[in-house]
Amino acid sequence: MENKNIVFIAKSLDGFIAGKNGELDWLQAIPNPENNDMGFVSLMNEIDAIVMGRTTFEMVCKFEGEWPYNKPLFVLSNSLNEIPDTFKEKATLLNGNLKEILNNIHKKGFYKLYIDGGKTVQNFLKEDLIHELRVTTIPILLGDGISLFNVLPKSLEFNHLKTEVFLDQIVQSHYKRKK
Repeated sequence: MENKNIVFIAKSLDGFIAGKNGELDWLQAIPNPENNDMGFVSLMNEIDAIVMGRTTFEMVCKFEGEWPYNKPLFVLSNSLNEIPDTFKEKATLLNGNLKEILNNIHKKGFYKLYIDGGKTVQNFLKEDLIHELRVTTIPILLGDGISLFNVLPKSLEFNHLKTEVFLDQIVQSHYKRKK
């Protein structure tokens, strides 16, 4: 079975995935009256499971409405001791080094993974464990915040697969890792 780790994430024009205090309201800056999912449902149909960092998981737990995922969710954390009771049926806590974590997930039969969360994405990139990047750019300058990318030990090259424009303003580019 082919392993595939996919990043599907939104950023501002200046490369931030959240405001300096974790704000995400700017993600809704462009009206979306028809609730275009911008490829999210397609991604969910393509993957087996989700690997998410603790901070992103805690943010998702605060969302109103129904649980947004219908796939197994693995939460990476070295500081969280257990998943809160309300979400125990929805998520599994994992810690350790990324290669061991991935081996454990693969042993459970999950090979196509959606990787989510700023630090988690950065750590996967540092270990050269990302196969695809699907980056959606919202046309706003935040000026400060949590960066999508961080220092890498070496350059990582990607091939551009396609770019789509949603709502006449939001640009989503899809890249595949050159190997």
